Amino acid sequence: MPVGRIMKILLSSTLRREKRMCGIAGIIDTGRGIGREEMLRLATAMRDTMTHRGPDDGATWVSDDGRVALAHRRLSIIDLRPEGRQPMCNEDATVQVVFNGEIYNHHELRAELEAKGHRFRSNSDTEVLCHMLEDIDLAQVERLDGMFAFAAWNARERKLVLARDPFGKKPLYIAEGDGFFAFASELRAIERLPFFERKISRDAIAAYLLVQYAPTELAIYEGVVKLDPGEAVSIDFDNAQWERRRCFDFQPRRATETRLTPTQAKDELRRLVRKAVEKRLESDVPLGAFLSGGVDSSLVVAVMAKDFGRKVETFSIGFDDPDATEHLFARETARMLGTTHRDEVLSPDAMSMLPDIAARLDEPNGDSSCLPTLLLSRFTRQFVTVALSGDGGDELFGGYGRYRDTLNESTADARGFLARMKLRLRGQRATTVADRYLSPRWLMFQPDRVAQLLGTPIPPRAADGLRDWHALLCDTKRTPLQRMRALDAWTYMPGAVLAKVDRMSMQCSLEVRCPLLDRDLGRFAATLPDALLWQPPSGTKQILKELAMEYLPQAWMERRKMGFGLPAKC
Repeated sequence: MPVGRIMKILLSSTLRREKRMCGIAGIIDTGRGIGREEMLRLATAMRDTMTHRGPDDGATWVSDDGRVALAHRRLSIIDLRPEGRQPMCNEDATVQVVFNGEIYNHHELRAELEAKGHRFRSNSDTEVLCHMLEDIDLAQVERLDGMFAFAAWNARERKLVLARDPFGKKPLYIAEGDGFFAFASELRAIERLPFFERKISRDAIAAYLLVQYAPTELAIYEGVVKLDPGEAVSIDFDNAQWERRRCFDFQPRRATETRLTPTQAKDELRRLVRKAVEKRLESDVPLGAFLSGGVDSSLVVAVMAKDFGRKVETFSIGFDDPDATEHLFARETARMLGTTHRDEVLSPDAMSMLPDIAARLDEPNGDSSCLPTLLLSRFTRQFVTVALSGDGGDELFGGYGRYRDTLNESTADARGFLARMKLRLRGQRATTVADRYLSPRWLMFQPDRVAQLLGTPIPPRAADGLRDWHALLCDTKRTPLQRMRALDAWTYMPGAVLAKVDRMSMQCSLEVRCPLLDRDLGRFAATLPDALLWQPPSGTKQILKELAMEYLPQAWMERRKMGFGLPAKC
């Protein structure tokens, strides 16, 4: 099978540790004849486009034959010693790794490897990967608990392994062209390759018009994709062979619903949230948390402060418009939880930063909270290097208002002819969950309008994505709420939300950790039946709210949910 088909295959489916939030990059010469010195120069140039991701250090490695180059930028969080420098290798230098992220269970994995005779020279979680991948077995990636994107070159087997964490917190772009294969944490690094063709993808443009971002199977340039969340790939360039494995998938279904009672389910949720927060508290640099006053961030901060006795520093930003800002409520929540709280009210001149957002994002992202997230990250970075956030609560636990609206419409539509007529009079003639959800509440433009704007039918890969979304929303093995949660966790969360959080925070060299997107917590959330999440007509992510109420008073819950976007007048 030609190596060129690798990209087509990827497109066809959707002790103390040394922690780093970093930038990684690499090139494989698959027939271009670049030469060792030029490979070193190119990989270093790729690396140094991402200094903001790793201002503490940078290094590059090139194989003896000059065909493989790996590069790394380092932002150190724990154990700042030089032993943690990357690219990192095993004891005989047959495996080279560049790693962005952290592995929470690396102590357990290290002990198993030591029992098999492996010897370590550092306390780094990256070195655990070096030893795990001496014999390539993608099933091993399933055992990694953390947030990460990494690349490993096994010189003995002459294979490249790429992998990404379960929910796609850390980015990994892949590009293939004439005689080369490249990867990087950010698209701008790949743009530094002089032989990379910057040809805009019409599929990505169509996807952007549909959903305001490029899903993982697309990127703004042709010949580029993002590795799927929870995916691992092994590529043998010499023999043009590949292997790919899905290591994690958030798939709520009727058949896998928990049999726990509501009380038992909340007890298990409490245990898992505590464990998820605890994993993310370790740091040798100042650590704080984003606090909006909403359910998700408030629960995370409450666990930090009350369960672990931390004196938490919390941060928020706001706007002059009292009807479109959460920072006043965040102040009150911080007072209830006893945190040291700081906030900043945005002035009108903050809007002047909008033109710079596109460059920081790599590719278009229509999320209106990009600018607030950048400004919050910049403000927070003045005081801490690590911040915990509440991202993921809406997708995993069914918190979006569009879920509520779709479910209420479904109920109304089921009540009979008069209810259906009322919907039609409002221009809502939907008859299926897919039609209701793939409406203006989820799509920016409807498919026929996108085709009109493009002047051609929707390009094939974007059209395939649209069909996949529709098929998932019609899956009768899931409830309507399960379908919507699965779709957003698969598309919107990695494509828009987590891409925004990563790019905006890393521009400020701030590491953001998301306890609610913990691997084990995600597995549990996928088993929760609708009755524990949804109480008609307006009770979304009910079990998460009930847990938060153990830390905060009833009055705190009685407020209108607000998104983290820009006020309309901006």
